[in-house]
Amino acid sequence: CSSTFFLSCFLNLPAQATEDSRGAMEVVNHNSEKPHVLIMPSTGMGHLIPIMEFAKLLLCHRDISITLVTVSGQFPASALAKFSDHPSIDSITLPPVDTSDYPPTTMIETIMSVVIKRSLEPLRKVLSEIRPITAFVADLFSTDTLDVAKELALPTYVFFPSTATVLSFMLYLRTLHERIPGEYRDLKEPVQAPGCPPFKGTELIDPLQNRQDDAYRWFLHHSCRYREATGIMVNSFDELETRAIKSLLGGRDYNGDIPPVYPIGPLVKKASSDAGESREECLRWLDGQPRGSVLFVSFGSGGTMTEGQLAELALGLEKSGQRFLWVVRKPQSFAAGAYFGTGAGEDNSPARFLPEGFVERTAEVGLVVPEWAPQVKVLSHEAVGGFLSHCGWNSSLESVVYGVPMIGWPLYAEQRMNARMLADEIGISVSVDYEKGLVPRGEVERVVRLLMESEVGKKLRKRVGELKEAASQALAEEGSSSRRLALLAD
Repeated sequence: CSSTFFLSCFLNLPAQATEDSRGAMEVVNHNSEKPHVLIMPSTGMGHLIPIMEFAKLLLCHRDISITLVTVSGQFPASALAKFSDHPSIDSITLPPVDTSDYPPTTMIETIMSVVIKRSLEPLRKVLSEIRPITAFVADLFSTDTLDVAKELALPTYVFFPSTATVLSFMLYLRTLHERIPGEYRDLKEPVQAPGCPPFKGTELIDPLQNRQDDAYRWFLHHSCRYREATGIMVNSFDELETRAIKSLLGGRDYNGDIPPVYPIGPLVKKASSDAGESREECLRWLDGQPRGSVLFVSFGSGGTMTEGQLAELALGLEKSGQRFLWVVRKPQSFAAGAYFGTGAGEDNSPARFLPEGFVERTAEVGLVVPEWAPQVKVLSHEAVGGFLSHCGWNSSLESVVYGVPMIGWPLYAEQRMNARMLADEIGISVSVDYEKGLVPRGEVERVVRLLMESEVGKKLRKRVGELKEAASQALAEEGSSSRRLALLAD
């Protein structure tokens, strides 16, 4: 692995691999003398996937072991099973956390934070019983674990799975909190932060929309705790977010010291990671489509829409006349992030939720699949020429890595900020006009045609092609992300 040289810097070790007589990595056990990295993510597949891709990058060194610590119920067992089979990854599951004292309307960011907070004692017990730890890695909502790590005098790192732009904004949040009275959403002028484009108050992360909510206080709490880490790793690369990364590396614009920041992306799933029956069906269908002709429509593992919005999206796709592959999830009463999954065991056939006759009328140009598709395999397919996405950062990075321009339709979390950046700063996306509520079929038709048929789409395609090459170079031995991670030795 070309990244061996800088991983040895992270662990302060000589860059050499240890293999058994068959050439395989040694099986990790608690008596191993290998350096030991402990990783603790917060709830949500959007948090688990990138931090485990980071773990795989560490394992390119082949002479380390990793322990993944999760809380019972945080993730589907099937998701964890993909990682637990790795011979150099141990897993520890802490007891489930009861959050029934919080009402069902509680924002998910609060619940995620409370789950971690209430798991500190079990975590402390685990750390006192397992073998010595070389480094501790928490993610953006797991910052209270830094207290336990500090008790053991461990180097502590925050893994930030979102954008360098959002990280820069979060590190400046304390200053905004002190300087700006009232609600950000009521501001007439854009909100300014170092390294960030000007954001409308209504575009900010969901928990920042109500400063009286516990979720806002938790966000402010985490953003302050980031400063206590030994370093912060962010899933981005220099050429993608030049302005934000330059600001973070300078570190002088945040009203106080910030830890060293290490852009180490893009960390995305590889196409070989996906499997399943839907994979076979949709890929066979793509094999029969012209090169660059298909719009992939997917709002991620947690993205849901109302039934009315699904209908408008369907009719807009139909009016556009473009080829499409659409992953349809069961509609909800409001657009949200279904972090914990919905409708297990129910009949989620797309025909139940779409306009009558839509599937039949579009059968020559479109394919609708329920719930899930192998996204990285789809995006890497030569027939795919566009991606209508919620702008989750994992999906956005996958789009860059595979050179697919986007239509941005944000739904929740930091996706509105991502959509603004992808369109205005990075230049690989066109944006749906979503701010008035229900997006009508005419607007869907407009943006689809804009991406798939116009000169604007050609320019976006050229730009994302350039970034695809830059993404590959960033993780090469002398690439920007490789060099940044090497600085962890300092």
